[in-house]
Amino acid sequence: MFKAFRIFILLTILFIVAASTWLTQLRATDWDVPLWVSIYPINGDGSPDTERYIKNLKKNDFRDIETFLAEEAEYYKVAIKNPVIINVEDKLIEQPPKPPVSRSTLNIMFWSLKLRYWVLTHGSGSGPSPDVQIYVVYYDRDNNKKLSHSLGLKKGHIGVVHAYAGRHHTRKNNIIIAHEFLHTLGAADKYDPATNYPLFPLGFANPDSQPRYPQKRAEIMAGRIPVSENEAIFPKNLYRVVIGKQTAKEINWLKN
Repeated sequence: MFKAFRIFILLTILFIVAASTWLTQLRATDWDVPLWVSIYPINGDGSPDTERYIKNLKKNDFRDIETFLAEEAEYYKVAIKNPVIINVEDKLIEQPPKPPVSRSTLNIMFWSLKLRYWVLTHGSGSGPSPDVQIYVVYYDRDNNKKLSHSLGLKKGHIGVVHAYAGRHHTRKNNIIIAHEFLHTLGAADKYDPATNYPLFPLGFANPDSQPRYPQKRAEIMAGRIPVSENEAIFPKNLYRVVIGKQTAKEINWLKN
């Protein structure tokens, strides 16, 4: 009898968590009010140059993300004029837990739970309670030639972005932040993970163009501009990026 009661309680808790997650996702993509996005900078390598860059970060450094999303929302005739408002929070000291080396389903689930718990204890900001939390871990390019993979989780609406410090990296960083932000809303990648080459047609900004190459812009969830059958380049800024129709459907900007 006691065992059955424990199972009932556990199932009830799981149901409440699942229902809460579903309702949160529904509210995040109904687009009747702006989404509040908090960005938390973190010094990933402890370098003085990275520290100086973080200290001088302002909301305006992320303005082109807001502009990009507003212009794309207008293109898809989304009712809200400014779908996203970004706040820059104080620097955090501790870094989020790293993804597991072994990407088994169990390891990923356990890491996801650890990350969500970490966010609960490292996410209180000065502004309104955020709908999406993006943790941007900055590194000095001179000492870090290769960065860890960035990610965005739909459950919990959490993003972890690994980026280079420096003004000349800001616009490219913002492309990655926008990409991971859309992941938190349910958008899927549209590139081949083995090659990073955009998938046709979903990963092409203009799949119907003739000739097909070179494309002039990137689809945000593909991340690169296909310039030939075998080459794709990273865009310089968000002005050369679009939200494709499939991505618009995934974030509820476009009905099927």
